[in-house]
Amino acid sequence: MYSRSEIVEKIKNGEVLVNGKKVKPSYRLEENDQLEIENFSNQQKKLLPNENINLEIIFEDENILAANKPAGLQVHPSDCKQSDTLTNALAARYPEISEVHDDSVEAYLRPGIVHRLDKDTSGVMVIAKNKETFDNLKKLFKDRNITKKYLALVVGKVEDESGIIEKPLARSAGFSKQLIARENTKTKIRQAVTQYAVAERFEGFTLLEVLPKTGRMHQIRVHLASIGHPIVGDVIYGEKNVKLKTVRQLLHAKSLSFNLGEKQYDFEAEIPADFAQFLAEIKENK
Repeated sequence: MYSRSEIVEKIKNGEVLVNGKKVKPSYRLEENDQLEIENFSNQQKKLLPNENINLEIIFEDENILAANKPAGLQVHPSDCKQSDTLTNALAARYPEISEVHDDSVEAYLRPGIVHRLDKDTSGVMVIAKNKETFDNLKKLFKDRNITKKYLALVVGKVEDESGIIEKPLARSAGFSKQLIARENTKTKIRQAVTQYAVAERFEGFTLLEVLPKTGRMHQIRVHLASIGHPIVGDVIYGEKNVKLKTVRQLLHAKSLSFNLGEKQYDFEAEIPADFAQFLAEIKENK
């Protein structure tokens, strides 16, 4: 089985032909199109345990793990990173989780994973330890019954004390990033809603508390950039001419809250050192 990114790369390389011709990954198949596929194998990858990755476990019981994911740690393997991810660490420390997944493509590489954070986003992640909890948590996320709070440091002065961004998102033609959907958008359009409130103001920056109401890829980053306030350090959606001393986007998943069965769970992760240091530096310049 292959990931979306691997298939996109194969299409770009001409290993998937439509009617004998090379096409773009965004091409939509039509009736009677003939596919030619090369260099695909049925050999299944394996999730490689890696005991050398440190995991900060915030909470653990028989059903749930809550971890504070550091910035720079990818959640699960991809075609370019096979063994240095969160799930590789889980495989070494909690081998019983290996069968906790659904039937989606390459789900065995994502055991226990019910939601994700971008590689360079830090903060709280909840992980299921058994299949029943996995299914229940997936439903909570799908039904939007989990409260997620983030801290985001953005460029510029956000005028309003609070606001809601309701802009649908769609994948770019190359599937590498998200875009605000337009009338002529050809890829699948998804509803996306982000609520925010000002937590603190600085000279040239604003610290926001952000509550995404939907969970789309890169949602917070795209939405904040769309209102003219990209997240500090965001090299994909940020302003290229803003030179700031940070190696990643300053976005932190501060907390997760939900009710599972008859129990209320509330998890919180302290702001990491690099984020705190940047805030301390710009406070001195106020």
